[in-house]
Amino acid sequence: MDVLVIGGTRFNGLHLVYELVRYGHNVTVLNRGVTEASLPKTVRRIYADRKDPSQLKEALKNSNFDTVFDISAYVREDVEHITDVLKGHTGHYIFASSTVVYDKSDILPITEDFPVNITTQQSDYGRNKLICEAFLTNLYREQNFPMTVARFSMVFGPDNNLINREQRMFIRLLNNRKILIPGRGNTLGQIGHVDDEARALRMMARNSNTYGEIYNVTGKDYFSDDGYVNTCAKVLGVSPDKIFIPSDIMDRMATDVRQTLIQKLAPYIHPWDHSTIFSIDKLCKHLQYEPEYNLESAMTHTFEWFQSNNMHNTRQYDFSDEDELINTLS
Repeated sequence: MDVLVIGGTRFNGLHLVYELVRYGHNVTVLNRGVTEASLPKTVRRIYADRKDPSQLKEALKNSNFDTVFDISAYVREDVEHITDVLKGHTGHYIFASSTVVYDKSDILPITEDFPVNITTQQSDYGRNKLICEAFLTNLYREQNFPMTVARFSMVFGPDNNLINREQRMFIRLLNNRKILIPGRGNTLGQIGHVDDEARALRMMARNSNTYGEIYNVTGKDYFSDDGYVNTCAKVLGVSPDKIFIPSDIMDRMATDVRQTLIQKLAPYIHPWDHSTIFSIDKLCKHLQYEPEYNLESAMTHTFEWFQSNNMHNTRQYDFSDEDELINTLS
């Protein structure tokens, strides 16, 4: 197949490009040219600012793609511009969305038909993803535009450019730092390995079962915050020195400060005190798909990459916010 990846030079997009090339597809990457990456030699490059409709049209004129993977669309204008250019020139458009769109639920696991959060408590990121999804769904229903939505939970793995996630935990454990865990550490979560999620995207391509559909894309197993720390420590061969942050202190912390800190403490993109487990049954059924990694094997693979690239000696982190909280709790 002839495939276009929009945003194919960083993490999710980069691993998707390698997955597609491994399976013999002709891959073109479109981005602004600001971020460079070590792409396979067979990959064709197109440079354009997707925010500029005239640049997009010029860059993609006379181009036809069997499938387009859009990894870097964040607002309605992004999907409006690209779908306007692609109409009649692609057989399938796959949009990367997020599980942050869902409302809180006491019923688990969360399936694709669960209510979404359109309240003022929704983040700008989540609200914009929902707007993009609604636009694409209408386009499918009214114009039969072949689209699919992939809602990703938190993703981790080699080449992760969001270094405050698993890589920060590696540094904490390697440096024998105290590990802060919100509440009692029993909130359940789920993350997916970047290679599994690239494989799921590849399997969606030109699969008519997926047209007009929305899929949760994440790992199959889930874990508590405490279990996440224990698994990381096991992979690194260390014993974690844990401090649990009482719930009343978590609740007293300013929302923006708390959320920023939580993002650094554990694999969170959802509320720290509300378990989020997502069903991937629909994905597995429609695609005959099964994740290759569980949490431990995924963390092992990621840590091997981390070490082989000497990141344990080159990554620099500011732990002052954590130290301040540790001193308060001591």
